[in-house]
Order: sequence, then C-alpha cells, then structure tokens
Amino acid sequence: MNTRLLTSLLLVATALAAPLLAQTVTPPFPPPKPPANPAALGANLQRTMTLLATSTPQRRNRVRILFYGQSITEQKWSREVAEDLRRRFPHADLTVENRAIGGFSSSVLVRTAEHDVYSFYPDLVIFHVYGGEPEYEELIANIRRRTTAEVLLQSDHLATGQQQDPRGAAWHDRHSNDWLPMIARKYGCEFADIREPWRRYLEEHRLPVGALLSDGVHLNEHGNFLMAELVKPYLRYDPKLPDAAWRDTVRTYRVGKDVRWKNGRLALPFEGNRVDLLAAKGKEERGTARVLIDGKQPSELPELYTVTRPSPTDGVGWPAAVRVRSERPLLVEEWTARVTEVNPETNRFTFELSGSQTGPDGAGSSDRRFVSRSGRVVIEPQDWWVENARRLTGKVMPVGYQIKWQVRPLFVDTYEPPRVEDATREYPTTVAQGLANTSHTLELVAEGKTKPALEAIRIYRPPVK
Repeated sequence: MNTRLLTSLLLVATALAAPLLAQTVTPPFPPPKPPANPAALGANLQRTMTLLATSTPQRRNRVRILFYGQSITEQKWSREVAEDLRRRFPHADLTVENRAIGGFSSSVLVRTAEHDVYSFYPDLVIFHVYGGEPEYEELIANIRRRTTAEVLLQSDHLATGQQQDPRGAAWHDRHSNDWLPMIARKYGCEFADIREPWRRYLEEHRLPVGALLSDGVHLNEHGNFLMAELVKPYLRYDPKLPDAAWRDTVRTYRVGKDVRWKNGRLALPFEGNRVDLLAAKGKEERGTARVLIDGKQPSELPELYTVTRPSPTDGVGWPAAVRVRSERPLLVEEWTARVTEVNPETNRFTFELSGSQTGPDGAGSSDRRFVSRSGRVVIEPQDWWVENARRLTGKVMPVGYQIKWQVRPLFVDTYEPPRVEDATREYPTTVAQGLANTSHTLELVAEGKTKPALEAIRIYRPPVK
C-alpha cells in the first residue's frame, strides 16, 4: 500500500477513535444501588410516562417537560435525564425546557413562575428549590391548580455547609424526609428521595460530602452523575399502576364521534381551564370557525393573556423584574421600561414606560409601587431585581438601558387548521388557556360553507381546585 495513503488512513482512524479513547480514560463512577422497592416509584407520573411509552413511529405523542428550580437544577444532570428520556422513548414528540434561575429561592420563584411555568403548561415539572416552605407549597399548589402537569419533587442532596451546621443539617433532614413527602401526598405529586440514597452512596464508597461537589453545594461531574442516576428510576412506565388520579385531567373528544357539527355549529360543555383543537389529517378543507367561550370571543377574557419573563439585568442572567402584573385588561404588545436616571448610591433608578400598542404609559421609580397610566403594568418595589444584580456583579445599569417583556395571547378568536406536514404528529391549536377551572361551553361557528377539518377537541382540567 502507498505509504502516504497508509499514513492518511491512520490519521483518519486516530481522529475517529479519539472520542472513544477520551471516554475510556475518563474514570467511571460507580452507580448507586437500585432502589429497594422500584415498583413503588413513578406512581404519580403515569400520565406523562404513558404518553412517552405509547408513542410509536405512526403516532408520536406530544410531551412537554419543564425543569424548574435554581442553580442545582441548571446543572448538567438535568440534560442527562432529558437525553435518557429521548433515548428510551425515541418516537415521542418531546419538548424539554430548563427555566431554572440560579440563586432564586422559593420566595422568588413563586413570583417568576407567573411568567415561566403556567403559560408553558408542561405535562411534567421536575422541581427542586431551597428556601421557605410556605412559598414552596404555594408554588406547587399553583402548578396543580393552574395546569394538568404532574410534578416530581426532589429532596435536597447532602451539601458541605449543611453538614457543618447541626441545626442546618437537621432542618434539611426534616424538610427532605418529612415535609416534602407530606406536600407530595397533599397535592398528588411524586416524591423523589435524593437525600438518603445520596447519604448511603457516600457511606458505601467511603467518600466525604465534598467529594461530589464543586464547592459547598454545587455538583461536580461525580455529583451530576449521581443526581441523574437517582432521578431516572422515577421516570418509569407501569401500565399496572392505577390511573384514576390522572385519567380525566386531559380528555380528548373525537369530532364525528363524541361531538358533532350541526348546522355549521359545534358546541361542547366542559370543565377545565384549557381547550386545544386538533387538526384532522389527510383532509384538505381549509375552512375557518369563530371561537366562543361562554358566548364571548377569547380575546374578551382578560385571564387568557400572559406576560413573558422580563429581559435580564445588565451583567447577570437574572430577570430585571421578577414579576409584572396588571390592574386592567391587557393588549397583545411589547413593553419597554427605559432607565432615565440612576442615583449616586446606584441603589435606585427611574424609568419611562412605553407599550407598542398602548404608547407612553408613565414614569416611575424602582423604590415605589408603580402603576402605569393605563393600569396594564403594575410592578412592586420588591419585584425589581436590578439592585440584587448590582450587589452581585458590581455593575451599574447605565442610563438608557432597556428592560423588555411581552404580552402574548393564550387564545385564538378564529380557528384555521394548520397544514398537516407530518401525519405521525399532532397539530394542536390552543384556543383558550388560563380559564377559571370551572364549567364552560365551547362553541365553534363555521365561517362560510366549509367547516374546518377537525380531528378532536382536547380539554385540560387541573386536578386541584
């Protein structure tokens, strides 16, 4: 063989083998022992796991998973858990987002959840946070009241600082081993015991607490590996488990079977807070229909508008405001708060507010409650997070800095079926989300002689009133 060709082939082979060689020299971490009773795990996650496990190449179920919490949840283990689900359930139409915010305890996340969690409306929330228990419970109660999401609650792993303080260690033990299981039972969540298996792992391998940490609390490679391995067993499918708790939280009504058009109208009484319309497959009809909820267009219902998370502070990824509310009905638009002055102590700023539809809407100061002239923006002084960012980074927000957020619709007034590009997937359109979780009536009124091609109507009813 030609010497030059042989050399080239050897170089190519070495390049291809390099990733494998790099993996083999990485010291493997011993796996944790299997759970003592694996059949008891995952009982409160079976709606999500059923959607994943019953996905096929011919019918790919849509599944939305949200990781939420603070810096521990931001770490690498969450990506490994997500990739493990993708490997095990390759046919699911899976969307995974991680909206955790480092440094935000439960008292802050309960406010940012207004922008991060409820409008996303996940099927599953994987959750861990430090902080006060009342705010923690409020957040979990809101998820179960305002969405049909199942929730996996993780207990605290062992951290160096906690173990050095006997009172701190005792609080985290009680919080993890008594309080969290109680909250899980109260709201029908899945409790993932991380703390005690973590403790046993350290004892079994004769490791100090810090061996799995990059600092006093955050995980190193070994810690990320262990966290992922402790979470994965809860994400299991078991068709033998009872389905009474979740069977009716999401119901699908087949058009032509469970509900029918009559004289160009379709009506469905329902109980819940969200309505999706699923486009029919293999049909070319492009008719449209007016949507009515309790006799009103969805745009007339103030609760069907959502506010996005405000843009970050200057210098760190924290939102500049952790919660933006309103006193008056909203419009679909973009808002901008422009900094006009920063005081010499750099702990207070003034701003001017403008909406893309509303126009100039007043000026305010970060140390006072702000209500815009239209009433469409309300920000409490404690909800500005700019000063906290400055104390962390030392970076002063400059005059002219712009803080932005959007008001988005969780509705459509007129339904036009999307074009079905892939017959194996569902094509839902949310026509109303954020309703009171009570009794309503959906009406569709065909516009013209051609009705929209509908496969089904899906109703979401959160399990906690």
